[in-house]
Amino acid sequence: MRCQHVLTLVTGFIECICFAGVTFGWASLVFVLKNEKYFQDLCQDIRNQTDNSTADCSAQDEQFSIIFTVAAFANTFMALPCGYIFDRLGTALTRFIAILLYTTATLLIALSKPDTAVLLFPALSFLATGGILFLMTNMQVGNLFGSQRSTIITFYNGAFDSSSVIFLVVKVLYQNGISLQTVFLFISSCSICHILRTIFLMPRTHIPFPVPEGFSYGLKCEKHDPKRANLKHSLAPSNDEEKDKKDDVTDHSLNSIIKHVSPLMSASSGSHLPASDRWTEDPNLQEATSKVTTHLDKKHTEVSFRSCVFSSLFIWHLVWLSLMQLRHYLFIGTLNPTITHLSGGDLDKVSTYTNVFAVSQFFGVVCAPWNGLLMDRHKKKQKDSDKLDDLRSSILSLSMTAVQCMLFSMCASIPMLPALYPTFILQVINRSFLYGGNAAFLSVVFPPQYFGKLFGLASAFSAVISLLQYPAFYIIRIYLDGDPFYVNIFLLILMLLAFVHPINVFRICRQEKNARKAPEGQCEL
Repeated sequence: MRCQHVLTLVTGFIECICFAGVTFGWASLVFVLKNEKYFQDLCQDIRNQTDNSTADCSAQDEQFSIIFTVAAFANTFMALPCGYIFDRLGTALTRFIAILLYTTATLLIALSKPDTAVLLFPALSFLATGGILFLMTNMQVGNLFGSQRSTIITFYNGAFDSSSVIFLVVKVLYQNGISLQTVFLFISSCSICHILRTIFLMPRTHIPFPVPEGFSYGLKCEKHDPKRANLKHSLAPSNDEEKDKKDDVTDHSLNSIIKHVSPLMSASSGSHLPASDRWTEDPNLQEATSKVTTHLDKKHTEVSFRSCVFSSLFIWHLVWLSLMQLRHYLFIGTLNPTITHLSGGDLDKVSTYTNVFAVSQFFGVVCAPWNGLLMDRHKKKQKDSDKLDDLRSSILSLSMTAVQCMLFSMCASIPMLPALYPTFILQVINRSFLYGGNAAFLSVVFPPQYFGKLFGLASAFSAVISLLQYPAFYIIRIYLDGDPFYVNIFLLILMLLAFVHPINVFRICRQEKNARKAPEGQCEL
């Protein structure tokens, strides 16, 4: 069984790094599409004073930018309905939807021609949505490895970030004579591997945490084992309607118990024993009361999705995530004009710095596990393993991510070309910590049955906030003559709000710790 867990982990990593986040390598694919003359009809010839004609392809570039903008927005905003689908339908059905979207996207690109370039709009959106579903269903694999859960979650998020290099591979293959259609038909055929992995190496519903003894998943040919069947049935998550039905059945059973208690109490009322003695000596009454009390305590302590959404932990987490994601989107969006502005229009320097930035993005898979290792190592130092320890272990991770973003913003604000090298390094480290830490925080702090919806809600909210980059682009282009210096300074100041989140987590941990000590102090008094 341990071998199956490792195989699930390795194939999940391959799936994330080769398929999940390829959309963010769009710049490399644009190079190929331009050579294939996609949207070439939008270019216009401009004649200069020497009667030489030059092509103005700004309309073509704008069309490619719109395609990526729609796909990037779909990648983050669609995480909300995708999270609901994942929580509601389970892993298998969610992955089949992802495979359908992804295969449709790659086939649209493979079958598209310059005359049907409009197919790229749905293709990139389907590709982004299918990719985020692959990532979402794979992050639960961390539950199989207990104390290394945060490390694996961040590792998968790093693989998602690094998968943008796949379109660079597509570009290299194209330059070596392999057609775009052949490459994407091959990627489409890989859907067979996704289907086989879904059937044999992924659960039908979800992977619980902690994983109970005897838990198994994947299609198997084995003899019927009543004990294992009961275990799987008990572990299988149900939707809200089924849960309500089960609660009604339980309530009906409890009513029957209460009805059974009443005659017992009535029958005993005529005896000469005091009420407290009659209560103590009747074992049936004790058992019935114990069941009622246990059920009421369970329903009382059950955490609702609404309470999670409106908690200060989640609200400040939204602020923390949205501000830093906006900072990264603005940096990437203004990178080319910034390099052009600082280099005085030197195309060689622009090409060199752009290539350095593209290569640096691949190292996200190396940087991402650092955050998970930090959380898991800090948690191991605690004697007890509970939610308070999980929450406490996230403080250092959240703080370090905010500090990295501050340093990244400071370097990005320096109007010098050499300053871009440390900026690139800090950007890839901070991005890996940001997205890996986001998933790890939501998984260890909130109930696992709400992970998909909370992850999707956080992504959707941050996607809406990221739309603020467009007025920022407008201000830089119209009022600041292409120089983002003052916008960078404003964002640097705004990043201070990100520190409120770890401070709030520390405050809650302290309050909870004091609350646990309070009963002990009262007993001593």
